[in-house]
Amino acid sequence: MSLNLAVILRESAFARPDKEAVILHPFRLTYAQLDALSNQVASSLRDRGLQVGEKVAIMLPNVPQFVISYFGVLKAGGVVVPMNVLLKAPEVSFYLSDSGARVLLTWEDFAGEAMKGAPAGVTTFVVNRPGSDAMPEGALSFNELLAGSATFDLEPTNPDDTAVVLYTSGTTGKPKGAELTHFNLYMNCTISGGLFGFRDDDVGLAVLPLFHSFGQSSVMNVSLRYGGTISLVPRFEVPAICEAIQRDRVTVFSGVPTMYFALLHDPQVAGYDLSSLRVAVSGGASMPGEVMTTFERKFGVTILEGYGLSETSPTASFNQSLEDRRFGSIGKRIWGVDMKIFDEEDSPLPAGKDHVGEIVIRGHNVMKGYYNQPEATAEAFKGGWFHSGDMGYQDEDGFFFIVDRKKELIIRGGFNVYPREIEEVLYAHPAVQEAAVIGVPDERLGEEVAAVVSLKAGQSVTEEDLIAFTKERVAAYKYPRTIRFVDSLPKGPTGKILKKELKQQLEAGAPKG
Repeated sequence: MSLNLAVILRESAFARPDKEAVILHPFRLTYAQLDALSNQVASSLRDRGLQVGEKVAIMLPNVPQFVISYFGVLKAGGVVVPMNVLLKAPEVSFYLSDSGARVLLTWEDFAGEAMKGAPAGVTTFVVNRPGSDAMPEGALSFNELLAGSATFDLEPTNPDDTAVVLYTSGTTGKPKGAELTHFNLYMNCTISGGLFGFRDDDVGLAVLPLFHSFGQSSVMNVSLRYGGTISLVPRFEVPAICEAIQRDRVTVFSGVPTMYFALLHDPQVAGYDLSSLRVAVSGGASMPGEVMTTFERKFGVTILEGYGLSETSPTASFNQSLEDRRFGSIGKRIWGVDMKIFDEEDSPLPAGKDHVGEIVIRGHNVMKGYYNQPEATAEAFKGGWFHSGDMGYQDEDGFFFIVDRKKELIIRGGFNVYPREIEEVLYAHPAVQEAAVIGVPDERLGEEVAAVVSLKAGQSVTEEDLIAFTKERVAAYKYPRTIRFVDSLPKGPTGKILKKELKQQLEAGAPKG
């Protein structure tokens, strides 16, 4: 039996060739055009000697060429290595060397840094901005890959062959490449789309980076699997998001909590018609309850929160509907996936809020391992379960709740403090827009609780008042002893707050605003 993830595009193109598949205003591609263009890339790569199983790195923003390239590589039997467009030369060098990629596809604006880091022997193709024909020395134009045949049969691959090597964020040490199979990704987009209630007349907004697991699997692949339309937005800016939703009649919005915060608090939103939205999906980080209820009330759309990791393709659990969700929960395990709570001896814990342990996962969504890292793979799969590094508990009805990252746990004088619990309290203060709670070194206690906060426009509160507000609502050992105010919190490409960076700033002195 063979399975190539690119079948999701091929089948939708066969069923609805004239349907719009991708929009980046004013540019539009039908399914037939997208299928043909990705065939041309596949054909050209094979003509240039790409072998089945060889890696091709894609360092592109949310533009049509990302979608074309992704499926072109898969059709050719290659393995996609998605890369953050903001990587610097040493990081590019690591990703390409570690994965063994021999071809790099990148965007004109990032080509200089990419080529500076590319090891010898890597062929670089550059996608130009509209109207530009600039080409760095030694690079080839992406247009050369579009000179191949528009008809190309899918290269047969096995379900457990690697389709994508997705590098994790690397919160400790160097990033690791999670090997996701054709079956992992096919099942995850199929089941996720069903949970979203995705239909062929839906328009999904792709503002989450497609090089990230959430944007790639839950937005791009879901939309193409169900024959919908992808509305691309290359970077998160509130007016651009609102224009796309209004213009393209977007029905499904997927984002991380910081995107919801921005839409909730930006006064420019009032000038747009966002009534086409039918469902909103949140993941990547826990959404404070106050933000969720306020957003739903303001925009009249239900937010369904899910959970997963790069290593789980990504979705592992989900709140399936307004009727079948639990406030503050990451939902129930998805079909075909097992999730449990293990203690430190890897024994299952019973249900209940008092039984906090590590979330472990196994099922069709879990990667085959970390690329060329057998020791890290063995450590992650102790006892046959993937160990997530996330701490949580399960209630009696099967809903899972995240308490915090295992590595972000603060141990203050022997007491465990879970940052998310304190952040929820801070978000409930009317002046607070964003908050992050971090453990900082303390000679007496080992670690002390600190918070970094940004305020809503026009709001003010003192450090003393905010500490007092928190102190009234949590145990004495939990409340932050210091609060630093900043204009905005540092965020990664998906909008996730970068706690590692904040921790470094706090330990070095006052964080930068």
